Amino acid sequence: MTLLKVAGLDKVFGQHYALADVSFEIEAGEVHALVGENGAGKSTFIKIMTGVYALDAGTVEWKGRQVDIPDPGASRQIGINVVHQDRHLVPSFTGYENLFVGLEYPTNKSRIGVNWKQMKRRAEQIRSDFGVEIDLNKTADRMSPPEKTMLEILRAMMLECQLLILDEPTASLTDQEAEKLFALIGRLTAQGTAILYVSHRMDEIFRLSDRITVFRNGQRVDTLRTAETDKERLIRLMSNAEVKKGHKRSGNRASGEKVLELSGLSTKDGKVKETSLNVRKGEIVGLFGLAGAGRTELLETIYGLRESAGGSIAVAGKTIASATPRRSLDNGVVLIPEERKRDALVLGMSIRENMTLPVLKRFSGWLKLRSRKERSTVGSWMQEMNVKAAGSEQAVGQLSGGNQQKVVFAKALLSDPVLFLCDEPTQAVDVMTREEIHRLLKAQADKGCGVLFVSSDLQEVLDIADRLYVLHDSRIVAELDNDGVTSEQVLGYCYSHGKGSEPHG
Repeated sequence: MTLLKVAGLDKVFGQHYALADVSFEIEAGEVHALVGENGAGKSTFIKIMTGVYALDAGTVEWKGRQVDIPDPGASRQIGINVVHQDRHLVPSFTGYENLFVGLEYPTNKSRIGVNWKQMKRRAEQIRSDFGVEIDLNKTADRMSPPEKTMLEILRAMMLECQLLILDEPTASLTDQEAEKLFALIGRLTAQGTAILYVSHRMDEIFRLSDRITVFRNGQRVDTLRTAETDKERLIRLMSNAEVKKGHKRSGNRASGEKVLELSGLSTKDGKVKETSLNVRKGEIVGLFGLAGAGRTELLETIYGLRESAGGSIAVAGKTIASATPRRSLDNGVVLIPEERKRDALVLGMSIRENMTLPVLKRFSGWLKLRSRKERSTVGSWMQEMNVKAAGSEQAVGQLSGGNQQKVVFAKALLSDPVLFLCDEPTQAVDVMTREEIHRLLKAQADKGCGVLFVSSDLQEVLDIADRLYVLHDSRIVAELDNDGVTSEQVLGYCYSHGKGSEPHG
C-alpha cells in the first residue's frame, strides 16, 4: 500500500529553490532511504513533511487522500513522526515524562493530579512491545546517545506512528549501539511502519533499505531498488561526478618530534585517568573507544575545557602549566568539537564573523577593523574550502551541516595550528564533504601538523590514522601501529577489563 505520495513539490527561499518539482512515493512497511549531499534538500523535505515549512507548490497524499500539513501537530496526528539528528528531549525529565511530552497525561479519577501508575503502565507496555531495554526512571541528561534515540522512537510510537523519519540516527553511536537500533527498525517495519531513513553512511543504507531516493540541488534525481544499485552509482547520482578518492599519503611521514605529549593526565571528575600518549609532527593519530570511554573528555582536557587533576600536557616541547582554550590557541592547538552548532559556531552571526572571531586582532589596528583585509581573507578561505553560500555575510545558521563544518575548519586554519584535536569531524556530513575533510587533514599532516582524531566509526579511524590508541573506562588500554590492524582486534581491547598491550613511546 502506498502510504505517502508527493508530487511536484516546490519550496522557495527568496530566489533560491530549496526543492523543485520533487515527486516520489513511500510504501507501508518499507525502509526508504533518502540520500544526497549537504544542501541537496533533504532537511527541507523533512520539514515540509513534519509541518515546519509550508510547501509553495505541489501536493501531498496520505493513504490515497490529499492532505495539508500546516504544523507539526497536524503531521503527528496523521501518523508522521521524526527523530532528529539533534535530540529533542527535556533533559531534567525522566523517560516516562519525556514519552508523554505533547500528549495528555492520564489523570486520577478526581481529574486532579497525574495518574502516575497508569502512565507508567502504558509506557512499560510500549517499551515491552518493541523490545527496548531502557530504564525509564532515568532523566534524559543521564541517558547515553543510544538510549536517547530509543526513547525518541518510543515516543513516536506512542502516537501510533505510521511513517517514522530517522535523520542521521547513528551519528553518535558506535557500531554495537547501532545494532540495537537496527533490530528495533526491523520490529517496526514488520508491523507495517514505514521508515524514511536519512543518512550519509552508505553501509547502513545498503543494509537496511528497500529503496533509495537520491536528491541533488533540490531535485529528485532517481529512486532505485537497493538490490539493483551500488555505492559508486549512488555517489555519481548525488554529485553528478565520479567518486573522488582521497589521496594516499606515501607512508607515515611523522618525524621524531612530538607535537603533543601527555604524561599521566587525569581530571578531577575522573573522566580521564592517568593517560599518557603522544602525537608526532606529520602524524594522524586515531583515538577510539565505545561511548562513555572518555574520548571527548580527553580532547576537552587537552584543550583546557575540563580541569586536570594531575599529569602534564606538552605542546611542541613546551609544558602547558594550566591549559585554557586561549592558551591552547596561542600555542597552536585547535579543537574541532563534536557539537558544531553548540560549541563551534555562533549561528546568528555571519560566515565572516564566525571565521575571524578567534583572530580578530589580526584584522584590527588603531581601534578600527581592517574590514577589506578581513573580507578578502574570508573570501579566499571560502573558495579554498568550497563553502557553498550566498556570500560571506550569510548567517552561518542558514548553511547545510557540511558547509557549517567547512566554516569550522576554515576558522581553525586561520589560527595557524600545529595540532588539530578532531572530535567526530565528519559526523552527519555527506560523502563528498567527508572525503574533503580527510584530504584536508592528510594535507595538514603532510605539512608537519599533528592530528588527534576521534570517530565513532571504527572503519573511518582505520582508514585515516597512522597509529591509534584504544580507550576503555577512561584509560588507554592499547597503542597500535595501523599496519594490518582489524576492527575485531580494536573492539577486543574496547571490551577488555584490563590493559592490553602497554602504550609505548
